[in-house]
Amino acid sequence: MSHSPEDPEADRRALQLRLRKIIGQLQAIEKTVGGDYECGEVLNQLVSARKAIKSLAEKIVLEHLEHCLEDMGPTGKSAKQLREVATMLKRYVE
Repeated sequence: MSHSPEDPEADRRALQLRLRKIIGQLQAIEKTVGGDYECGEVLNQLVSARKAIKSLAEKIVLEHLEHCLEDMGPTGKSAKQLREVATMLKRYVE
């Protein structure tokens, strides 16, 4: 999901790479918890994964917001887009 006009495919690949790294982190956590583990180690890994997810979400929110602002015009479409962005931001900050 990229709205960058410069190289949307490169942006998409970058987001997918970030997501694969997050998945790898979560799989490592699952493996650690499945065996003998130290709580501190698991919590550090969870904090890392949470920060990575937050960073990915922020990137997607910003791209979407930039896209919506670029496309806004005098039509009724802009009001709908603003409602969508507001809903997305509300979910994100909860």
